[in-house]
Amino acid sequence: MARVSYSLAVTAAIGLLFAGRAMAGDSGIGVQRMVNFGGSCRGCSLAGRKLTGASFTGGDFSKSSLIDSDLRGASFTGASFAGADFTRADLRSASLLGVNFSGAMFIDARMDGLQGTAPNFSDADLKRANLTSAELVGANFSRATLTDAHLAGAELQGAILIGADCRDTDFKGADLSGALLIHGKFDDASFHGATLDGANLAGGQFDRADFHGASLDGAVLYGADLSTARGLDQDQIEDACGDQGTRLPAGLAAKLCHGRMDMRHMPTIPPMPPMPHIPAIPNIRHFVSE
Repeated sequence: MARVSYSLAVTAAIGLLFAGRAMAGDSGIGVQRMVNFGGSCRGCSLAGRKLTGASFTGGDFSKSSLIDSDLRGASFTGASFAGADFTRADLRSASLLGVNFSGAMFIDARMDGLQGTAPNFSDADLKRANLTSAELVGANFSRATLTDAHLAGAELQGAILIGADCRDTDFKGADLSGALLIHGKFDDASFHGATLDGANLAGGQFDRADFHGASLDGAVLYGADLSTARGLDQDQIEDACGDQGTRLPAGLAAKLCHGRMDMRHMPTIPPMPPMPHIPAIPNIRHFVSE
């Protein structure tokens, strides 16, 4: 296929997508298809499209609309979706590599089983999103909104949740080892059975948060307000590190540690790794088979 402008390439891809559906004579059930997207498509609309297994490589999709899109099993590599709208989109079992979702919307999105290393969700809105069992090691959720989101069983080792709004969020059984929960809002969140070994909870708010069975070995509790947290016992915080600003339920005490963090300033958010080189616009390929 000759190289065309990306807006035309997208149109061609969508046309092929629905042509293939008609050829198969059904609603897409059991049909295998592959669609590749690249280049620049800022602000374009892919809302409501069935893009199962699609590949987004090296493209700029900032401010694009993917509301209600079916992106199950899709792969995202070296692409930018800054400010894009994935409201109610289905991204189950999708894979991410070097992807920027800063400021994007994932309200009510289905993202269970999502996999990726250090994706950027800073300032994103993930209210009520389902990320159950997602594997997002080192993900950046700085200042993101995750209220009422589901992250039960998620692998979030080293995740950055600085200043995140995680009220009523479900972290049951999640692995948050080494994660940064600094200055976050975690009121009524559930950490039941979660692993927070080496995590930094400094300055966080945990009003009525559930810590039954949670592991906090080596956790940093400087200035954290856990005074009304539920399920905490002395054994859980025996190896945690607190300071004079740490607030715990009555009868509990964390050991005081040297080198107290200056809580007047939020720690610097680690920069995103450089984006991979954006390749030339790939040919649009589409295959349909019974």
